[in-house]
Amino acid sequence: MLKLAPVPSDPFALRRRTGELAEGAARLARDIEAATVAGVLADADRAAVRRGTTTAFGQMEPRPVDWFTLEDADDDTRDWYPRGLTCAPDDGSEAFIASWCWKPELATEERGIRLTFLDPGSGRYRHVLAVTGRPDGGYSPIEARAGGVARCRDHLYVADATCGLRVFDLRQILDLRSVQDGTGDRNRIGRRDGGYHAYGHRYILPQCDAWRPAVPGARFSFASVDRTAEPDLLVCGESVDRSGETGRLARWRLASDGTLAHRDGTVAAEDAYRLPAGRIQGAVSHGDTWYFSRAGTGTVRGDLLVGQAGEEPEARAYPFGPEGLTVREPGRLLWSITEHPRRRALFAVPL
Repeated sequence: MLKLAPVPSDPFALRRRTGELAEGAARLARDIEAATVAGVLADADRAAVRRGTTTAFGQMEPRPVDWFTLEDADDDTRDWYPRGLTCAPDDGSEAFIASWCWKPELATEERGIRLTFLDPGSGRYRHVLAVTGRPDGGYSPIEARAGGVARCRDHLYVADATCGLRVFDLRQILDLRSVQDGTGDRNRIGRRDGGYHAYGHRYILPQCDAWRPAVPGARFSFASVDRTAEPDLLVCGESVDRSGETGRLARWRLASDGTLAHRDGTVAAEDAYRLPAGRIQGAVSHGDTWYFSRAGTGTVRGDLLVGQAGEEPEARAYPFGPEGLTVREPGRLLWSITEHPRRRALFAVPL
């Protein structure tokens, strides 16, 4: 294992690429009534089990101090895979949000990205389909495999290895039942034959903005927010699975409203680091300490790497298939989500 070492931050300068995304999202919001995050949670149609039975932890000791297991259909599916997890700050807006990528075993049309909103108080949750809106009022799935996810205020950042960062406004969650009875055809997407369809999802969330690396080379696999910094910092980095190679990560300042603090559509990274190991699936900084989730295999548990810049991190036992990381201040807990079918759980360990 290597030390977490500084590297040049210039390759991680970002350039805004809004295009028609904001106009398309605004048009959909004019046609379809918006719902709040609290409203989506109140209408949740699935139930996670707190500290339910799971094989995600294997013989891990000590075991996580808290966790949720998902319904069988979500635990078993091989069409959707969890990639990231984020939460709101300690401001009373209770919600975990998990990102999933569409990766079916059999070739089929792209369904893109879904986001799961889970109430940690009740365990109730619901899936929301992310979409690309068009100025003509149409919409389609996002043709990308989602990476990690990070929430700051009303803005949600989803990492995309090919396109950089996709941005969503949580004030634009749109309720299809506000314009029709039911949720449309489970096998269709978009406005067709006088109806609104989203593969059976009641709610859609249109992408409203995008940021890409100003120069080629940087890729984003995971995302998180460091809320101990002043101002908050967005953290994104690269997952590398090639033997003997490690990725990099960088951090950017966030404005008070949760947007990237940019000037004329460009933003420089505050700092950047070479990761201490390969197969890093998630990372978050909290104060002077860094936390990294490192994947094992389907039969070998992952690791939680903990350390400070300039040090070789300590490896701690972690579940199978750990993905993105988020810190929830109540209880000072580090939360993550596991990806493997029949071994899926949201779980927490102490910081």
